[in-house]
Amino acid sequence: MAGIYLHIPFCRRACYYCNFHFSTSLGQKDALVDSLLQEMMLQQPYLQGQQVDTVYFGGGTPSLLDDADLQRIMEKLRQLFPISGRAEITLEANPDDLQPEKLQALKAVGVNRLSIGVQSFHEADLRWMNRAHNSTQALQCIQDAQAAGFHNLSIDLIYGGPTLSDEGWAQNVQQAIALQIPHLSCYALTVEPGTALDHFIKQHKVAAVDPDKAARHFEMLVQWLAAAGYEHYEISNFALPGCRSRHNSSYWQGQTYLGLGPSAHSFNGHSRQWNVANNSSYINAIKEGKVPFELENLTPEMMLNEYIMTSLRTSEGCHLYLVEERFGTGKRRQLETASREFILAGKMVLQQDTLVLTPEGKLFADGIAAELFV
Repeated sequence: MAGIYLHIPFCRRACYYCNFHFSTSLGQKDALVDSLLQEMMLQQPYLQGQQVDTVYFGGGTPSLLDDADLQRIMEKLRQLFPISGRAEITLEANPDDLQPEKLQALKAVGVNRLSIGVQSFHEADLRWMNRAHNSTQALQCIQDAQAAGFHNLSIDLIYGGPTLSDEGWAQNVQQAIALQIPHLSCYALTVEPGTALDHFIKQHKVAAVDPDKAARHFEMLVQWLAAAGYEHYEISNFALPGCRSRHNSSYWQGQTYLGLGPSAHSFNGHSRQWNVANNSSYINAIKEGKVPFELENLTPEMMLNEYIMTSLRTSEGCHLYLVEERFGTGKRRQLETASREFILAGKMVLQQDTLVLTPEGKLFADGIAAELFV
């Protein structure tokens, strides 16, 4: 099975912390949609006829697309790819876009899962992030989505920010639990180079992010959601039983996926490619019948390192028997040796031939994975 990701590179405004590829001008929206349809035809052979089990509209802000745009895209996808009748079709949305009429239109084109960029239920946090929605809309859109029949919902929340107190963070999480949101994606506020937040901190206009607060909020989050019955199945993702993100899980499991649109990535098991992160360059290349991408063929070492990185972020952990099966006994022994210091430090455990991060280790997941790379 395979997945399809579509990058919709438009936003109503720029959030201060975001470094994804997007434009706040919608002037090229129609041309971009036309290009997406054309790229689908150019890239149809990439999946080699594999059944498509997940479709994911990311961005940017896909909820900015007109109903007619979404209809055209979904019709072309179904025409060109064998999309499963049980496919998970997710659309990322901002709360200010999800009026009842929009929700009905999304259902009509086949969207069956919403990932809503709530970030916080507190007005001060949303203003500090430069979000386009307010706290009232953050709550109302969830209630409207549930009333419209969207029960497969995910929301994003951000913790560790300077305007968010421990009490405020508790209120955000408890609000999500009370609303019976089946899936939560929770991220520490990070300062990405080149973002407005990075600039403001360097200019001493805002306080730097406090890593101790972020760590504290993460530990609190894990405890609260475990008590509420959520599975902590990936470092930043929590789900009620049966409600994991199938699309994102396919990334972590190394399954094939096709990325469409500017900056979108594709992976087929032995190579990775990514489209140019420029709307005009993308549109112009597609008009000429070319997909503007760079390609990287993956060496066995690169594939092993990717497996280490992604598997350690999940609750399933890094299976040593799979490392041996795919990469050889020598690589398994190398990984066993490198992991001992983290096991002794209480950041990792070895159970049933699998390396799994402890709650303390999850705070340092990326750093630990990097230390284990071959």
